[in-house]
Amino acid sequence: MPEMNNSDMRGLNRGHEIPFRLCARRAFLVWLVLGGWVFTAPASPAAVPERWDTASDTWVATDALGRALPTADQAGPPRANRFVGIFYFLWLGQHGEAGPFDITKILAADPAAMSRPDSPLWGPLYAPHHWGEPIFGYYVSDDESVLARHAQMLADADIDVVIFDVTNQLTYPRSWQALCRVWDRIRKRGGRTPQIAFLCPFGDPKKVVNELFDQLYEPGLYPGLWFRWEGKPLILADPARLEEEITVNRHDIAAELQAGHTLGQAFTATKPFDAVGGCFPTWRSTGAVIRLTLFRGGPNGESVVSREFRNVPDNAWLSLKFPQPQAAGSYYLEMSDPQGRLGWWTSANDRLPGGQAYADGTPVAGARNVRLRFADEQLTRLRSFFTFRKPQPDYFIGPTGPNQWGWLEVFPQHAFTNAAGRVEEVTVGVAQNAVDGRLSVLSNPRAHGRSFHDGKEPGPDGQDFTGRNFAEQWQRAFALDPAFIFVTGWNEWIAGRFDRTAPFYEPGPVSFVDEFDREYSRDCEPMTGGHGDAFYYQLVANIRRFKGVRPLPPVTPRSIQIDGRFNDWTHVAPEFRDDVGDPVQRDHRGWGKGTRYVNQTGRNDIVAAKVSFDAQRVFFYVRTAGQLTPPTNPNWMLLFLNVDGNATNGWLGYDFVVNRSGVTPTHTTIQRHTGQGCQWADPVQIDCRVGEREIELAIPRSVLGLPHLPATIDFKWADNLQQTGEASDFTLNGDAAPNDRFNYRARLEATAEQR
Repeated sequence: MPEMNNSDMRGLNRGHEIPFRLCARRAFLVWLVLGGWVFTAPASPAAVPERWDTASDTWVATDALGRALPTADQAGPPRANRFVGIFYFLWLGQHGEAGPFDITKILAADPAAMSRPDSPLWGPLYAPHHWGEPIFGYYVSDDESVLARHAQMLADADIDVVIFDVTNQLTYPRSWQALCRVWDRIRKRGGRTPQIAFLCPFGDPKKVVNELFDQLYEPGLYPGLWFRWEGKPLILADPARLEEEITVNRHDIAAELQAGHTLGQAFTATKPFDAVGGCFPTWRSTGAVIRLTLFRGGPNGESVVSREFRNVPDNAWLSLKFPQPQAAGSYYLEMSDPQGRLGWWTSANDRLPGGQAYADGTPVAGARNVRLRFADEQLTRLRSFFTFRKPQPDYFIGPTGPNQWGWLEVFPQHAFTNAAGRVEEVTVGVAQNAVDGRLSVLSNPRAHGRSFHDGKEPGPDGQDFTGRNFAEQWQRAFALDPAFIFVTGWNEWIAGRFDRTAPFYEPGPVSFVDEFDREYSRDCEPMTGGHGDAFYYQLVANIRRFKGVRPLPPVTPRSIQIDGRFNDWTHVAPEFRDDVGDPVQRDHRGWGKGTRYVNQTGRNDIVAAKVSFDAQRVFFYVRTAGQLTPPTNPNWMLLFLNVDGNATNGWLGYDFVVNRSGVTPTHTTIQRHTGQGCQWADPVQIDCRVGEREIELAIPRSVLGLPHLPATIDFKWADNLQQTGEASDFTLNGDAAPNDRFNYRARLEATAEQR
């Protein structure tokens, strides 16, 4: 949850408020105390095995709203130099054990609770409250099973980098260390994960940047996970605010410099410095030119360096910078040789230690605006190590200079450009705590919720799960076509409870700033109930539209004998792959006292599948990483088939299930969907063989209703589902290939003889 300090309140002019979240965070922490183009760098080749490419961009899925993911035909081919990052939160369960307090459940129990701050259902004032229940329960941020599933889901979505929220001056090392440990383990077995970067405090990032550098980057931990931009690890922090400096910044008087004259400022540097400069008005004129010169000892001293600055912007801070620090001592900075209208902002009073203002070499009253940057060995290392992008906290005004990035904006979002003027970054948000062009609480019913579009938030009857706010923002991003899209967000889940004293526009007796309920929240991670995984698949769909999709080749069939030898599958293509090492094994504490999540349903690790066919039959093959468990196990190695191209009928679109009614040494069964939900007709026997790690089977095309080709079959293997009847069963239990709601698509094209 990004925060800012009082200096950032300057953005409140122009009638806008910037995302002022520091008060919320400080109050929350008080409660706790009391109670340019881009590239990512892989790890060194020696540390990473051959990448196990699951080709997840070729997987298909249709969500619960009937929306199908775009394929290569709709999204076009992959585009180079297009990247997507998502805001990721490390703080769940890292601040005490009270709760969980679920706002959705509280309001279901007491619909009037928002007007009753004394309701016993609420947690303490400022305490974190969940807006809803995540699909993985009220998990904590170091739950390794959840972290592994996050890596899988985000990689399947083609997210390049998770951007950690460390804006509240806490870096949550236990959380990022757990995540890096798990994700590094996945990469070492050839798997895919996003990389990592950090969004640091807007106001004063020094503590956080130095801590991250000391604990993660300088020791060289997990370098394969560092997201690199312009060849260096990316960090979202204002480099100007890392510097130790003395600044006089009072715009009392604009002393104008006339041709043939000079203005100056003497100062004393108490330690070595590597830059000095001032702030110069041009009264909005253009093409101005000045010369800055630094003298050692005073106006008549030795000239150290002199530089001409051309096309000076109005009120620009211009500095002389030195490759080697200048020694401590007395100095004099002089402005001369003006072309055009120029001046030097000056304070009415002498505010610079050891300083004296001058005009034409004569002392005068006041103090020129001066910025003196002291040399710092650590800062020098930081500048050379990172690529910095200054984060813009404001939802409304856009960039104020080059090399800035936003994190969340209202529609229409701005283009953030690099120093070369290229559109580099654009934000895309699910929802925004904004009302009437001002920062508000997200519990305000006029805030920009998930259904906000066309400039207004609909009433309750017009709110749905289609994500019109998200879609509108994606369309704006497509139009701007940046190199990088920053999505907010993945897994924030919590917000502190406030009252009418919350420093935001139109708070209520009970207020929540950044998250509130299903409509007024901004996480893409699937939830339990509510909209389920709708926003996850909306995220996947739009990333595909932005980045493109690889084409899926048709099946290259071979003659198959169902004999348990499996060697005739060698030249069948394509190979449909699943992640290695992902069967569910979970045993970890949850949020609050006494909460623990245990799930040991992971059993067979499905890693690859194939499909072949001939004139009479369709053949299926699957392979696991280790030895298969006995076929007598319940819910053993189920195969689901969608053969009619309709993902809205059957059970989750599946027309048939295989292996559900028992497997013998030579046969298994197939059942057609019937009735409603997860219901299946009487089994039909088909040929099957089971090896140590492989299964092959044949299904007559007549049984599948595929007498003629070409045809398309969408299919999924799944082991040890718990038969809940929900799509979430594929996410939460056993192992599914492919993951979650995704399916493989087999394109069956044939010669006249095979038809």
